[in-house]
Amino acid sequence: MENDRTTTSPSRLRAGFVGAGFMAEVHSRAARAAGAEITGIASSSHASAARAKDRLGAIQAYASVQDLVEDGAIDVIHVCTPNTTHVALAEAALKAGKHVVCEKPLATSVQEAEELTALAGSLGRVAAVPFIYRFHPMVREARARVRLGQVGRVLTIQGSFLQDWLLSSEDDDWRVDESLGGPSRAFADIGSHLCDVIEFILDDRISRLAALTRTAFNQRGGRDVRTEDIVSVVFETCGGAVGTLLISQVAPGRKNRLALEISGTMETLTFDQEQPETLWVGRRSGSQLLVRDPAALDPSAARYCSLPAGHSQGYQDAFNSFVSDVYLPVRSGTVPDGLPLFEDGLRAARLTAAVQRSAREGGWQEVPQNDPESTGHKTPLLTLKERQ
Repeated sequence: MENDRTTTSPSRLRAGFVGAGFMAEVHSRAARAAGAEITGIASSSHASAARAKDRLGAIQAYASVQDLVEDGAIDVIHVCTPNTTHVALAEAALKAGKHVVCEKPLATSVQEAEELTALAGSLGRVAAVPFIYRFHPMVREARARVRLGQVGRVLTIQGSFLQDWLLSSEDDDWRVDESLGGPSRAFADIGSHLCDVIEFILDDRISRLAALTRTAFNQRGGRDVRTEDIVSVVFETCGGAVGTLLISQVAPGRKNRLALEISGTMETLTFDQEQPETLWVGRRSGSQLLVRDPAALDPSAARYCSLPAGHSQGYQDAFNSFVSDVYLPVRSGTVPDGLPLFEDGLRAARLTAAVQRSAREGGWQEVPQNDPESTGHKTPLLTLKERQ
């Protein structure tokens, strides 16, 4: 099948990476798949970058982040570092004229997310956040069914994102440290993904919520833990639907299970990220299990089928599609539908802040909507060709 997402370009895009961990590996594989050159990497030290250079397939290990950011040979910078460093690194990259892919959370406060989003817009740079679960073809199929009215009026949403990697008090990670991970962990880390997918499919926004949080262990790694392991949320959307969310990083046996069920007046849609090749469609008169097949899906979903039916696609394929879509406006100025930008990172920061307020103060909290006048791009995107 012909795929209109071909990434060949007369000018090969040159990507730089800040960070040398798991996410940098995922980003670098996606960048190569999108036809980019992995020009260089910077990390916490030159030695760390040198160790990661061959593993990531980079041409050069930079002595410092500043050296990488200021290198005029690099077009786009991927920020894959601990959460509290994102703002300074993304800001430096934008001011150096780079396009930016910044890991989420974009920022650990709403104010910083607002400032970064406004900066990217004023400079006309492509500035994206990897909410990559949007890029599963069956998520796009669910979105198309809602948009086409096949689901009917949406009434209820049930969502969960469950993991077990912090199940034991002996389990530890930099994300647990508030000075590196920020004031929210489970929600900012994975709950933001769940909310993004729900709002993306519905083309609707959570308007208010009430939340409870729990910390399973008061100490990890010999230090006090202040961030949450579990979040429970009740919410209402602008369109009048009601829903519940459960987010946990201490759910035995669950590795990375983002699951959601959307019920309308005509259909129910169920998606499970650990079984991403299928979408369950429930009807009063009978139900069916849709299997990913580009010949049978809505064109908006078939576009993200990089393999024929029967050849499984998963997380890395979704990430590859995300990076390919990021690079498209860098090369041509054309922004594909559903590309998650810094505006979406700001949206996640607003949701996270509302969850924290509700957990701290109790009761319902309004979730402010993004103001398109203050966050949108005010100047045309500068393409790779225009910058050369």
